[in-house]
Amino acid sequence: MSLPDSTTTPDPDPDPGPGPGPGPDPGPELVALALPGTARGDLPGQAQVRWRRSARARRVSLRIDARSGSVVVTLPPRAGRRQGMALLSVHAAWVAERLAMLAPHLALAPGAAVPLGGAPHVLRHRPGAAAPDQAEALGHTETLGQAAAPGQAGAAWLEPGAIVLGGAEATVARRAGEFLKAEARRRITALAGGHTAQLGVQLGGIRLKDTRSRWGSCAPDGTLAFSWRLVMAPDWVLDYVVAHEVAHLRELNHSDRFWALVAGLTPHRDAAVAWLKAHGPGLLRVG
Repeated sequence: MSLPDSTTTPDPDPDPGPGPGPGPDPGPELVALALPGTARGDLPGQAQVRWRRSARARRVSLRIDARSGSVVVTLPPRAGRRQGMALLSVHAAWVAERLAMLAPHLALAPGAAVPLGGAPHVLRHRPGAAAPDQAEALGHTETLGQAAAPGQAGAAWLEPGAIVLGGAEATVARRAGEFLKAEARRRITALAGGHTAQLGVQLGGIRLKDTRSRWGSCAPDGTLAFSWRLVMAPDWVLDYVVAHEVAHLRELNHSDRFWALVAGLTPHRDAAVAWLKAHGPGLLRVG
């Protein structure tokens, strides 16, 4: 299942693949652009531009990378920066609007309110704290992606409205990321187990990724892959994406039969797709 793409220019053909072209990648650069003001106020006249070669690209194209907040310009083998800059100039207004629409970057730092299941959870750092005897919120604790034993120092666990992190402050961002990924695996595994049982299909395995283009995918061997960032979305959104990929275990296509299977697994298709289109890019801004 692809991420809703509202960040690609409407004019040039999108880059069909990641294959590198001949010659070195020109690399990132801070480029001065004549970015016009928007309804939100004047924007700085600079944008971070990343140049990308693709042997399969037929035209110069550009998109906004929601995760880094940069403009990615894809160049076919025979194109240079001059053509890329020309396209940037033509679409300066589009670039300005898309950059203004990006959600603020949210660092995984003490005090940050990180969404979990669609609800904000404050990251609370308690140096030297140990995992409680019983998890106070959802009945479990995690540490470094593994279940934490009661009393274990440096663990991470849930409390109402909070993710509590022990250990050194320098490890907070890493521990918070590992906790979210472990929680994503726990929730996705439970949902996939229920949906596969309902359809009577065999699950080949579950992989977590940090993708920019797809929320989920189904491999021919039955392995399902998901973006771990979905754990930050509301539970019903996660349920839809898991149901979507599980349905591919029966129908590896998007036929009417496939959509009928999805409808039988979850009622949330339309609402979840709309939520991901509106809020999904914001999930890429966390961490």
